[in-house]
Amino acid sequence: MSDKRLDYISWDEYFMGVALLSGMRSKDPNTQVGACIVSEDNKILSMGYNGFPIGCSDDDFPWNREGDPLENKYFYTTHSELNAILNYRGGSLEGAKLYVTLFPCNECAKAIIQSGIKTICYDSDKYAMTPSTIASKRMLDAAGVKYYKYEHTNRELVIKV
Repeated sequence: MSDKRLDYISWDEYFMGVALLSGMRSKDPNTQVGACIVSEDNKILSMGYNGFPIGCSDDDFPWNREGDPLENKYFYTTHSELNAILNYRGGSLEGAKLYVTLFPCNECAKAIIQSGIKTICYDSDKYAMTPSTIASKRMLDAAGVKYYKYEHTNRELVIKV
């Protein structure tokens, strides 16, 4: 029998990897965000990425970040967290954990709280000082939703498809 121990990835590495891969489906040229929701026993329940609602063509709606509100992406895109919540078809998400590549905005925080998700593991918090993220954290704290930053392991992962 060998003493060699298998080098396996942690649950956080695994599920954040799924969220990152999911985000790669987004056609947003500036920010690709992915999310993965898992049960308390580490089963994937749902995934999502930022994009337009079903039936709204990526070619017909704008991806711009600036200009006339009706000519930029903000009124039209659905964030990865909300997509993952809406994609779930199994009933309650009570007690679930959300892995997301970008800290949730205030609108997504509302959906996370209402859905029963209790923990968030996020990768980037690049908008930490914006009113949207400050409000998000305020609501998550008040509702008892725990959140923590993903700890990078610097493990190299190569996926060939």
